[in-house]
Amino acid sequence: MSWGRPIKNVSQSDAVMQIGRGVVAVMERYAPELWMMGSSGLVYTAKGAVMTPPTDLLVKVQTLQNMMIAHATGSAVKNSEFISLRAELVGDPRIRDRLPRIVHACRDVGQFWAYIKKFDTWRERRGHIWAEFKPLLDFLEGVAITPADDRIDEVLASFDVDSVHRAWARALERRADDPEGAITAARTLLETVCKHILDDLGANYEEGADLPKLYRLTADQLNLAPSQHTEQIFKQILGGCQSVIEGLGALRNRLSDAHGKGKSAVRPASRHAELAVNLAGSMATFLVQTWEARRYQRA
Repeated sequence: MSWGRPIKNVSQSDAVMQIGRGVVAVMERYAPELWMMGSSGLVYTAKGAVMTPPTDLLVKVQTLQNMMIAHATGSAVKNSEFISLRAELVGDPRIRDRLPRIVHACRDVGQFWAYIKKFDTWRERRGHIWAEFKPLLDFLEGVAITPADDRIDEVLASFDVDSVHRAWARALERRADDPEGAITAARTLLETVCKHILDDLGANYEEGADLPKLYRLTADQLNLAPSQHTEQIFKQILGGCQSVIEGLGALRNRLSDAHGKGKSAVRPASRHAELAVNLAGSMATFLVQTWEARRYQRA
């Protein structure tokens, strides 16, 4: 297969198979770093006991809920810890719009107490807080937020470009509920990252260039093209990256909401969106980290 031309007229299964081949080559090399991450920590119980700073998003949301219940039912909660955890969750694009109204409205425990004390009994307070958090907890329990999401968030946060952040947030938000939109957002993320890197490097590109072409130009600038290396292992890994990009482009053309569809069009499932978003996030992270390393070397 030639790396020099984009794939056209491929079927859904061909696109997925091509992505799979690229994933095998890349993840065999990088899987331990990108996906095998995890940590543990102490959390609040509903009775106010403290155990480590939570790292899992679901645990963080449950912790904030339990902090509110604890404060509403007579237990002491540190205002600084409440403010810090609330700010972290409000700033998380994956759940910002799904957070309970009381979280957005109450910025510290004083404001929360002024709100919750209108309920006379502890039972009423607990019931109200549970009801407020239930939609978000149901969402988080039904949607896998992988450890890689947090790592990708961290890397893209260092890439100070609003359009990149918006594309990544849209991809995450739509993964389960809007697979077609998520696949479109995944491609937009990669296109945006490539364009900003090329702009920074002063490289020319056509405004209407498709994702495979943008990636090839970016890869050439960052010394990531398979042809720029002689060792077989690097050629295989970088060829796998190219295969993932071309497969994502083909998957998006086949399944996303970027084009009109007939009655018999294939509809993407959430697993297709999960695949596209996770791969796009990993590739965007790889490009940003390589670009930052190059900038550091030039400095």
